[in-house]
Amino acid sequence: MSNGMRVDLSAMDEVIRKLWALLDDMDKAGQTSRYSTEIPMDAFGNSCLFLEAGDLHAAHKNMKTDLETAIKSLHGLIDKFGTSTSKVKDKYTEQEYANKQQMGGDAGSSNGEFAK
Repeated sequence: MSNGMRVDLSAMDEVIRKLWALLDDMDKAGQTSRYSTEIPMDAFGNSCLFLEAGDLHAAHKNMKTDLETAIKSLHGLIDKFGTSTSKVKDKYTEQEYANKQQMGGDAGSSNGEFAK
């Protein structure tokens, strides 16, 4: 017998949709951080005569790497959570279908095993 708990499969679908949209946004952020945030050394001047130019460029590269790593980690976390949520939702859907079949099908007909 059921203990009265129910799973809202439509809510799980909504969570999965939002996670996939977030994953798409993370892909875009990852592409932007990788390809659109590069500052070439010559951006500090053609001759780079001031002493801090090299340090500033190195600091930028370190921060860019840290940002790319953080985005990649978040992407992995969101992907893992989305995949897990999808699998759980599928299991609940399968169980709900099996329960309906045991009880005589979707329409509640009386030709099932329990109606005899």
